[in-house]
Amino acid sequence: MGEGIKFLVEVVNNIHDILILILNDVLGLQMTDKDMHFWIMGFIGIFTFACVYVISKWLSEFPFGIHLIAFLYTLTFMFVLVFAIEIQQAITNRGNMEFVDAIIGLWGFIAL
Repeated sequence: MGEGIKFLVEVVNNIHDILILILNDVLGLQMTDKDMHFWIMGFIGIFTFACVYVISKWLSEFPFGIHLIAFLYTLTFMFVLVFAIEIQQAITNRGNMEFVDAIIGLWGFIAL
């Protein structure tokens, strides 16, 4: 799991560097890192909101729609929580950072 996270971090860092080059050197916008984060995260957030809104609206029409929406929201929260705990274990060297631990934790939520 640690290697996977390092790989993803490297990919994100490379995309970041490429965006800086394109925005500043090619397009001449002279954006700071904060400017770029503002715009990129803003677009990602609005796009995600639109997708979640459409899916939530669609799910709400089902007989158990609100239950489905609450379950998906909670499942999303649990994904963030279990992976944050696994990353914290790797950073502090307390426990073993393993993908299987995260999956078992999520299965615990689903089983209960």
